[in-house]
Amino acid sequence: MKIALGADHRGYEAKSRVKALLEEMGQQAQDFGTDSSRSMDYPDPAYAASRAVQNGDCDMGILFCGTGIGMSITANKLHGIRAALCHDELTAEMARRHNNANVLCLPADLIGDALMRRIVEVWLNTQFEGGRHERRIDKIREIEDKQCKP
Repeated sequence: MKIALGADHRGYEAKSRVKALLEEMGQQAQDFGTDSSRSMDYPDPAYAASRAVQNGDCDMGILFCGTGIGMSITANKLHGIRAALCHDELTAEMARRHNNANVLCLPADLIGDALMRRIVEVWLNTQFEGGRHERRIDKIREIEDKQCKP
């Protein structure tokens, strides 16, 4: 699986550690920056990484910023992106099982490395349930089609 990574300056260190985790797990990571802890604007890497998921260059994406909020707001502006801000294993599991989230947003300032690692593992290893949840995803897609230009 190919995973797009993006972070602002506050998420840079966490992104680097998760990138190493993904390599341990046999996943391929494509890094859309940033490449340092120097201050920068989170929408830039959020857009680049989410765009890679949107156009199929990457299967899924993981974004990092201080709270994860700015990254999730930005990613969810892209048609077809379902970005979920997760703080624990349960929200990561539900984001995949019920919402088929294709982008995971993580709050680098709020959770430690061990929890972040478990969230990523759960999120990547959980499958979408489909069924009634597919109907709900379809409704989200209908709203997106009405309100957002592709």
